Amino acid sequence: MDRAAIWRVAVEAPLADTLDYLPPLDPPPAGSRPGLRLLVPFGRGARVGILIEVVDQSAHPADKLRRVERVLDPEPLFDVLDLRLLAWAAAYYQQPLGAALFAALPARLRTPEPLSVETAPGLRATESGRAVDLETLSRAPKQRALLDALRSEPEGLTLGELTARLGDSQSAIRTLRSKGWITDVQLARAPDPVTETPPLAGPELHAEQQAAVEAVQAAFGAFGAFLLDGVTGSGKTEVYIRLIESVIAQGRQALVVVPEIGLTPQLRERFRTRLPGPIAVLHSALKASERERNWLRAARGEANLILGTRSAVLAPIPRLGLIVVDEEHDDSFKQQDGLRYSGRDLAVRRAQLAGCPVVLGSATPSLETLRNAKLGRYGWLRLTKRAGGARAPTISILDIRNQPLRAGLSPVLRAHMHAELAAGNQILLFLNRRGYAPVLTCHACGWVGECPHCDARLTLHLSERRLWCHHCGWSCPQPDLCPACRRPELQMLGRGTERLEEELVALFPETRIARLDRDSTRRRGELGRVLDAVHRGEIQILLGTQMLAKGHDFPGVTLVGVLELDQALYASDFRAAERIAQLIVQVAGRAGRAERPGRVVLQTRHPEHPLLQSLLREGYSGFAEAALRERAEAELPPYSHLALARAESPNPEDALAFLRQAHELGERLAADSGAIQLLGPIPAPMERRAGRHRAQLLIQCAERPRLQGFLTRWVNEVRTLPRRKGLRWSLDVDPRDLL
Repeated sequence: MDRAAIWRVAVEAPLADTLDYLPPLDPPPAGSRPGLRLLVPFGRGARVGILIEVVDQSAHPADKLRRVERVLDPEPLFDVLDLRLLAWAAAYYQQPLGAALFAALPARLRTPEPLSVETAPGLRATESGRAVDLETLSRAPKQRALLDALRSEPEGLTLGELTARLGDSQSAIRTLRSKGWITDVQLARAPDPVTETPPLAGPELHAEQQAAVEAVQAAFGAFGAFLLDGVTGSGKTEVYIRLIESVIAQGRQALVVVPEIGLTPQLRERFRTRLPGPIAVLHSALKASERERNWLRAARGEANLILGTRSAVLAPIPRLGLIVVDEEHDDSFKQQDGLRYSGRDLAVRRAQLAGCPVVLGSATPSLETLRNAKLGRYGWLRLTKRAGGARAPTISILDIRNQPLRAGLSPVLRAHMHAELAAGNQILLFLNRRGYAPVLTCHACGWVGECPHCDARLTLHLSERRLWCHHCGWSCPQPDLCPACRRPELQMLGRGTERLEEELVALFPETRIARLDRDSTRRRGELGRVLDAVHRGEIQILLGTQMLAKGHDFPGVTLVGVLELDQALYASDFRAAERIAQLIVQVAGRAGRAERPGRVVLQTRHPEHPLLQSLLREGYSGFAEAALRERAEAELPPYSHLALARAESPNPEDALAFLRQAHELGERLAADSGAIQLLGPIPAPMERRAGRHRAQLLIQCAERPRLQGFLTRWVNEVRTLPRRKGLRWSLDVDPRDLL
């Protein structure tokens, strides 16, 4: 076989290894560079593959190898560093290489479709238009200028280019079009030009901000990880802007990753007014065509700044000079299916490979990141005071036992609300439960609405008159009679944001109220509309779920009320205390952002709870110190490392039986070392979900490399275990959710 004649290709399939192919018969213009998209025969059909490498020989006979059908693109979509990152992710998260590669691609590019060419509406002069004597238009100067411009460009001009040259020409366009002298065309869109409008100047940095900027700038051109540990309102975003500004000035690109789609509009607007050049936004709520267009702008180096959610970490960025992960503690950075990667951790690895700094910003850093900072692995940059002289809000715990509640609000909180509204201030109410009521029950017979597919109760959404399962998505119409006893004595128990909104309207009839949760912001653009109204002062009371806690700036909010915390205080997950502490501090940080002081009221029936008392006395840093000591004593992350094997099946016994086999196999592999612990299998905390019965097996080890070595051997053997029909299993490395 000829030297360098084997193309090694990764396809989107559950295959542990790449596949070997012969090169295509017609040599492609792009050559045989890794990162090219290919169309390859696979089974009885064909699939898109990515060229990984070209090798001298194959383990398979030449006459058994099939040939690449064609190369799909003129240039590789991934460069060498991209392939190294994705190969590392596949190995670390124990997934096939193809799964990582195709997770990084926009949906349309996972098919054999060619790369899209951006087009824009334009105009072109027709043959009759080219033959017109321009002197005949001397009394119509706008028409003459328009036709003259189009005749000078045989392919035509986009409407944007015409407007830039001639100003508004709609009347002239209609007239010339009616005469048949010009025609509509679609033209290739040029890359967005760098704006000539000078970026706005930023505020003067305070000493801590300046020190943070200088520390990261000193690391430009080499890898360095930094924790930007700043209290809410301390100006972390301004630090990001100054660093991105410096990176762009060096001709490099910057990547900013946020945990929620809802944070991208206000950040994009702030970046747009302060930074030069195009911004590419990447997240799942974009139209497929827009997402692909922005992905290609990032990959071609046309965008100076890439702003997105966790998947943006996977996008090719050839001139990468800085990565920022905002709200790094947030669990939304962890992908929960497919390639179960952590966007934050992958950002750190990407910075290592690219040789650039990565900044992890948070007012409530995760315990993993805090430990890395304490050990000196990350630079620890602290912002201890609020920007612009704003004062930190006062936090009080309000015991609501034996208190008469209206709309879930105690008399004290209602009095505070009336006072703030009278002063012209805004109020934020946090209730981390959407829907109208979490339980619908029958007063006569005790029937409770439960999901037929999950071990979970149905939530009533009154505006839609439907019962919804928030776990599998199943829904049914709201019944008028009890399904069990056929009596009309159905009652709604508990309170969600939808019910709270209704009750607040009755309590504060003259006040404008808005709700922000996943239900109220489904319509495209609705989140931005509500946030704009809040910033304009048109909304007096804003209520919602944890969507409100993440990075939003509400300068007019002076009172924050946190409702119904108690259930979260006693959750079983070992990370529950960390999550609730972060949530309280983040929600509290929405108050008192401007010159007006803020107040935070935590309503609870357990005012003596150690977590609440610790936060009140010592703040988040004191809580984190105590939590790290507890984790160390219990040998829990970050002092050990976990992997969670999950299995699910239509049959209640099959998932547990499969994981028992996997456990026995793991015990044999780990017999020569006491470092690996296999705990379980046990039924999952929610054993039945979406009609499938679930079980899990936890694997724990104090040393990450040793755990990785074990998992590589173990996963390869577990894949060979016999399985009953319908059984599925997965492995989650560094799981954030044990449910």
